[in-house]
Amino acid sequence: MIEKKEKSKNVEDYNPFEHRDVVKPNSDMRSLANLIKASLGSGLLAMPLAFANAGWGVGIVGTVIVAFVCGHCVHIFVETSRGCCRAERKPLLTYSETCGAAFANGPKCVRPFANFAHMFAEFSLCFTYLGVCCIFTLLIATSIKQLFDTYLSTPPIPVGQYCLFLLLPLCLMCQIRHLKWLAPFSLIANVLLFATFAICLYYIFREPLTVSDKQIVGDMSRLPAFLSTVIFAMEGIGVVMPVENTMKKPQHFLGCPSVMVIAMTLVMLLYIMLGVFGYLRYGEALRGTITLNLPMDAWPAICAKVFISITIFLTYPLHFFVVIDIFTRYVEPRVQKKYHNVMQICVRIFIVCFCGGIGIALPLLEQIINLVGALFYSILGLIIPGIVETVFRWEDLGKYNWILYKNILIVFCGMFSLVSGCTVTISDAIEMIHKQME
Repeated sequence: MIEKKEKSKNVEDYNPFEHRDVVKPNSDMRSLANLIKASLGSGLLAMPLAFANAGWGVGIVGTVIVAFVCGHCVHIFVETSRGCCRAERKPLLTYSETCGAAFANGPKCVRPFANFAHMFAEFSLCFTYLGVCCIFTLLIATSIKQLFDTYLSTPPIPVGQYCLFLLLPLCLMCQIRHLKWLAPFSLIANVLLFATFAICLYYIFREPLTVSDKQIVGDMSRLPAFLSTVIFAMEGIGVVMPVENTMKKPQHFLGCPSVMVIAMTLVMLLYIMLGVFGYLRYGEALRGTITLNLPMDAWPAICAKVFISITIFLTYPLHFFVVIDIFTRYVEPRVQKKYHNVMQICVRIFIVCFCGGIGIALPLLEQIINLVGALFYSILGLIIPGIVETVFRWEDLGKYNWILYKNILIVFCGMFSLVSGCTVTISDAIEMIHKQME
């Protein structure tokens, strides 16, 4: 008992914020811009389709619940990371390092799995954001193709070729190596996204909306597709730790009001607004993103399509940062220092080309969005935070072990979203491929 108290005292004595030495720290506003951009991207424009799957009534309630759960999972994961920093006496930990440290400082029976937890988190992060980069490449290419097919008299070019054309500018953009340098691009992207949002609202409200023919409760078999899209749209947990770790005042990240609370509240409100009214306007005709439903014969709609392409292009490096950060930590120590710069350039080009290749091979935008949301974001944003907090706080799970039961519910929701979402998405993809082959 005495040894346990002394250990607890040593943990509390260490303040990780005082020992952080960040080369280029971000202000609260820059951190807020990066966090909003991480959660508020192409997913915003996919929300009307999600509401079409669930019905507008279920969509509103479901989005609020998912936003609360996702925000709570971010909160408990950051709190756990800070607790692990104190236990390990380290100034900061990444997402995967937090998972490993939580197991290493948990009950004795799970400590041998610390390295596995670390590697599993790394694997999940890497493949999640590779999937996001594939989606972004395909989304930009689809928007550009729609414009070119309408306004150029040349024969239509397959979307895969537009993905190919995008590789060079994306390779150049991804040579930016510091989050601080990405913050201005995130700010520009946020402005353009809000402009696109405003244009979408203009087309939604320019004529009276009809509610009578829209479903309050949709087909329950499509609920997994709704959850997959909303989780994909809402989650940015892989970017959370890089943002929090590079803040000038990380103590402002959690709390109320805080960077995280402001970001999640704003994101939730915008998602509900566009989801409801976008569905009421276009109904079952909705496509992967609402900008693809806008008319092609008016300049505001054209601006919206151009803006969203630029927005996703500027956002791409922020999500790419997660992938390259994982790769650098494992490979750079094994490469001579004089080759580090060449290695960075070559690897960044290879990853961009790999993601572009996936987009060329499988140009199924809606299905890839749902698959990434169901499979990887359910793991990263729900299942892992619930398990990690439980393991780390095993000695103190609250009165009546309420933390344990709460996290069991979160993990169950994550597993339900994963299994059901993947099942529905794969079924949709197979059906679409068969239609294309007929």
